[in-house]
Amino acid sequence: MGNSIKSAQFLMEARLSRAAYGSADECYDLGMAYCCGDGGMPIDLIEAHKWFNLAALRGSEEGQAMRAEIAEEMTAREIAEAQRAARAMIAATQLRAA
Repeated sequence: MGNSIKSAQFLMEARLSRAAYGSADECYDLGMAYCCGDGGMPIDLIEAHKWFNLAALRGSEEGQAMRAEIAEEMTAREIAEAQRAARAMIAATQLRAA
């Protein structure tokens, strides 16, 4: 069981690094992974909202819809935390790209 958790964590880390600079689809896929607990990872609606937000900013209508859907299950504080995390990700990727 420990190996499957480590494998899932490795896959998520690889997906995270690709999505930070990647397409709306990659961001959406990460949002789904966090939303549903894909690959044995725990469900994290704050992370899911962050990635759906980034997908939406990159033009994904599906990301927009999922962001709105999970926001209904979140507190205002959790949504604000997810938005701060998305802004921090945008700032970090812009700095690295410069």
